[in-house]
Amino acid sequence: MHITTQRTLGAVLAAGIIGLAGAAQAHTGGAHDAGFVHGFTHPFGGLDHLLAMVTVGLWAAQRGGRALWAVPASFMGMMLAGGLLGLNGVALPSVELGIAASLVVLGSLVALAVRPSVWLGAAIVGAFAVFHGHAHGAEAPEAAAPALYAAGFVVATGLLHLLGIAGFRAIHGMAVRVAGAAVAASGVALMAI
Repeated sequence: MHITTQRTLGAVLAAGIIGLAGAAQAHTGGAHDAGFVHGFTHPFGGLDHLLAMVTVGLWAAQRGGRALWAVPASFMGMMLAGGLLGLNGVALPSVELGIAASLVVLGSLVALAVRPSVWLGAAIVGAFAVFHGHAHGAEAPEAAAPALYAAGFVVATGLLHLLGIAGFRAIHGMAVRVAGAAVAASGVALMAI
């Protein structure tokens, strides 16, 4: 890709994320008659979830190697575990704070191009994924088809990770780091609300 095109795409992505940061909303509320479709759409309805999941893919691609699959897989697996906790009514303290903190940490990892071991990186994203999963699970109504709902939010999460990976491949360099900083700023904004 031509360097001017990369810079333009990077600037557009960074501007879009910065513009959305102030509008970050935690969740869309409970899903009614939730099944696969409601589970699938849930991550797209909350900007905090959307940004975190795309950023996981962005960081995995930035980190490269085994992290490209291990980091997103850890997020999806631990998000599913958190979702099961939420679906079963198991309380998890400070879920909203954990979600906002995930944006600060994940965005900072990208902005600073941090490269820990693959397993430490997977553990970091996995810990935050529990909060995202809990929020998904807790917002599913009791009448939901839990397995279909969970499958929906896991598939959507995988697609958002792939979007982050594609974003990294499209913009590279400083634009990726600026996007990470914007995600971190959105997490700070959420904490201030």
